[in-house]
Amino acid sequence: MTREPYPTARREERAEILHDTPVADPYRWLEDPDSPETQGWLLAQADLFKRQSKPQRFGDRIAELLRSGSVGVPAWRGGRHFFSRRTPDQEHAVYYVAENDENTENDGASGTGGTGGTERVLIDPMAIDPSGLTTLDAVQPDKEGRLLAYQISVGGNEESVLYVMDVATGARVEGPIDRCRYSPIAWLPGGEAFYYVRRLPSTELPEGESQFHRRVYLHRVGTSTEDDVMIFGEGLKMTNYYGVSVSRDGRWLQISASEGTAPRNDLWVADLTASSPDRPDLQVVQEGVDAQTGLSFGRDGRLYVHTDRDAPRVRICVTDPETPGFDSWRDLIPEDSEAVLSDFAILDDLERPVMLVGWTRHAISEITVHDLATGERIGEVPAPGLGSIGGISERPEGGYEAWFGYTDNTTPPTIQRYDARTGETTLWAASPGVVDVPPVRTSQVVYRSKDGTDVRMLVISPVDGDGPRPTILYGYGGFGLSMTPGYSASVLAWVEAGGVYAIANLRGGGEEGEDWHRAGMLGNKQNVFDDFHAAAEHLIATGVTTSEQLAISGGSNGGLLVGAALTQRPELYAAVACSAPLLDMIRYEQFGLGATWNVEYGSAADAEGFGWLAGYSPYHQVREGVAYPATLFTVFQSDTRVHPLHAWKMCAALQHASTGEGPIVLRNESEVGHGARSISRSVDLSADTLTFLARHTGL
Repeated sequence: MTREPYPTARREERAEILHDTPVADPYRWLEDPDSPETQGWLLAQADLFKRQSKPQRFGDRIAELLRSGSVGVPAWRGGRHFFSRRTPDQEHAVYYVAENDENTENDGASGTGGTGGTERVLIDPMAIDPSGLTTLDAVQPDKEGRLLAYQISVGGNEESVLYVMDVATGARVEGPIDRCRYSPIAWLPGGEAFYYVRRLPSTELPEGESQFHRRVYLHRVGTSTEDDVMIFGEGLKMTNYYGVSVSRDGRWLQISASEGTAPRNDLWVADLTASSPDRPDLQVVQEGVDAQTGLSFGRDGRLYVHTDRDAPRVRICVTDPETPGFDSWRDLIPEDSEAVLSDFAILDDLERPVMLVGWTRHAISEITVHDLATGERIGEVPAPGLGSIGGISERPEGGYEAWFGYTDNTTPPTIQRYDARTGETTLWAASPGVVDVPPVRTSQVVYRSKDGTDVRMLVISPVDGDGPRPTILYGYGGFGLSMTPGYSASVLAWVEAGGVYAIANLRGGGEEGEDWHRAGMLGNKQNVFDDFHAAAEHLIATGVTTSEQLAISGGSNGGLLVGAALTQRPELYAAVACSAPLLDMIRYEQFGLGATWNVEYGSAADAEGFGWLAGYSPYHQVREGVAYPATLFTVFQSDTRVHPLHAWKMCAALQHASTGEGPIVLRNESEVGHGARSISRSVDLSADTLTFLARHTGL
């Protein structure tokens, strides 16, 4: 094949000395998105992508498979429950309230997508903005179900604006309140006030710090935000994130603080009957401890502690709320040697109250049943299959029922209902669309990484015939996030077309607990890349695929993963899809939310951290005269987490250096960001990506 010439990109002889080491940065000028030179280069790249794009495949089939729609786990408040649902023709999920009909016993309408009770639409993003650019970022009903706090943002920027709605009338009673990105909402009983998190105004901050400097405030509904009382955060680190919650009875306030995305938090509680809500007397539960801990104040008067302190796979302890410190904790559900404890729910309207405990065992979910008083395991909750369970939900006032989400590789999201009186699990609500899901074969394999560590991988393949086949290997490997089974239209479309899709549970994730995460962060980051290379080698050695048929795919931290993979082992891969990636790891902290991630990656300002980062930073590892695989960068102009400049600079570097026949192309999309987007935008992105990978793997 004769490769088309690339757009001209000026290459500077630019380097700076960091820790006595010269660091080249020939495309620093691409960091300015508004310069005429950058704009011209982006337009030329858009033309190149358009010319390189073959007629799009997969789009119709992905859209058809997404007509399953979706449904979310309900939140129960008083005589109402709240939930989200997307029907087959909707671009975004809609948020509903249902008045609980006494004669339905809330059994839902199994198999129809119904959830029981009389439903009303509360928030429809398309009614707010028919362009599809507005997304619903978060919701939180008050404790009585009379008011709803919700947050929306526009164009993918994730800059959430907070509003409050009267649930009965749909009237807006509060807002807009800006600077509420990633803000939890903690209602006080009665709905007259709530705690929330808000950034300081940019006018009060140094240039470049407007994304940081959060504080916890108390807001009284109907008053000006100018009158909000700052509760917490003054004088602490600018990159801190804060959590805040109030117990159902309104007595206990809980505030947590995490430095960026660090896998640890400080924690305080205040008794609001002994101090006023606007001046809570916060007492330390955990401070300066390398562990993550959360509290749940039980209806039985006990304090339940969910923690990985001295338990990397997590345990549940109990104590008295009056003495919440570590010395008083005693195990209720001890750490499991193989499964990671994810969440729990308490069902106490029974002769023998129980706790349901959610686990992931090697990325596959399960729920066990325990005696609430002693923690003794007395049973398990039947699950529909080997998949992912999320969001175990019970009634805040107590009961005998629990609801949880379930999905697997061929099952669109469903909501299951567990009845502790009978021990039965039944379908409570299904995704509302009916789709023809192709038959696939799913297996979990174990392979050995470079240092001898056993790593697991999910392999989804056609039911007929064997390899080698065109294959996509996907991974993430960071921030303790687990790759668990789930319904994916793009995965199913690829496998139905004859390919194989593999998802590796790399170190850096949370599939095997916090130790697994830490084995892939900071100075251990190379383990993640080694695990990924070993996954590729396993797929080739077992006849699933060949290097000429193997593509790799990843986004965000996974974009860093595939960026490192293509520079470290270019001969191993035929094609790469690199989405919203981090690639310049020397300067990543200076853009987007990068400063909150140095607790995961390390900092180039520190000599040791610089050594780690310089050792793998993909942009700095590009070498001239190497035949790099065909590479598609997909980036989003409104991405306020990972700036597109990472991909721009890497694209220019690879276009300059590569001698490979496969193209290096850039798909630069406007008016979308790092997270949620409309269904039609998602279909176009997935179809373009699969079409590119199919072309260069022979599918």
